[in-house]
Amino acid sequence: MSGIYVYSDEANLAGELLGFAAGMGRQATAVVFSQEEAEAVKGFGAEKVLIFSGDSPLAEQYAKALATYLDAEQAELFLVGMTPRGRELAARVAGYLGCGMASDALSLTPVEGGFKAEKMLYGGVAILAETLESPCVVTLSSGKAEVKSAPDSPIETLDVQADTRVRLVATEPLVKQGVDLNAAEKVVGVGLGLSKQEDMRIAEELAETLGAELACTRSVAEERNWLPVEQYLGISGAIIKPQLYLSMGISGQIQHIIGVRDAKIIVGIDTNENAPIFKAADYGIVGDLYEIVPLLTETIKNA
Repeated sequence: MSGIYVYSDEANLAGELLGFAAGMGRQATAVVFSQEEAEAVKGFGAEKVLIFSGDSPLAEQYAKALATYLDAEQAELFLVGMTPRGRELAARVAGYLGCGMASDALSLTPVEGGFKAEKMLYGGVAILAETLESPCVVTLSSGKAEVKSAPDSPIETLDVQADTRVRLVATEPLVKQGVDLNAAEKVVGVGLGLSKQEDMRIAEELAETLGAELACTRSVAEERNWLPVEQYLGISGAIIKPQLYLSMGISGQIQHIIGVRDAKIIVGIDTNENAPIFKAADYGIVGDLYEIVPLLTETIKNA
């Protein structure tokens, strides 16, 4: 077996995957599909950067060529970032290889003959641990490792044949309205404890005072439409790892906690002393957020 190969169409996430491999005591090869992508990831500590070059701009159309290469090289693991394009490529490569695949793994450790992966089941109620024999494919979300700078890696280009049975007719950029919560050091989360949209100003003032970004639960984004969907936290939303996460009016069901449990410090504010958020929080305040949050904001301003 000749090692680990990583891919993500998001350069920073590719850097995290390389950092994750390093955390397992392994150096990995970064797989890319253009010179531009190679330039973006070459400083993240890869053993080398491997460009699969062909006549298609779509990474997923190189799945068969990539699988053939990984098989010939007797690769142990293909580690892929959890993006829409990453999921598509990972599934296709696993299919061509006829190997095991774990999606959105929480943890991954080398074992004899393969890797042990853990992932959530039933919305986070249970954790499944499974052992995948090498070669295998695993997808990871962001926040699992740090990006590390390193001297530029050597770049190698392979000329390969793309599968062009599906053609790209047109592209239209997806305009994101929300902020990049993954990069935030501090985050204030808003739940259904706020009774009307005008009261969002209470949370906004606290976030501004803390120098934090504003986030929310799924219901606030998708049902009430008070914030963009990019700003809701949870198992099907953003999964963050800030220094501070402060929630207000959020009960803290497991689907939400999955998105914030890696925060260094969690503070919860809720009227219900039995709210699940307090089991996950480092600090909890039982009380009315309409009274507590303005006082907290004023105290921080005067500190």
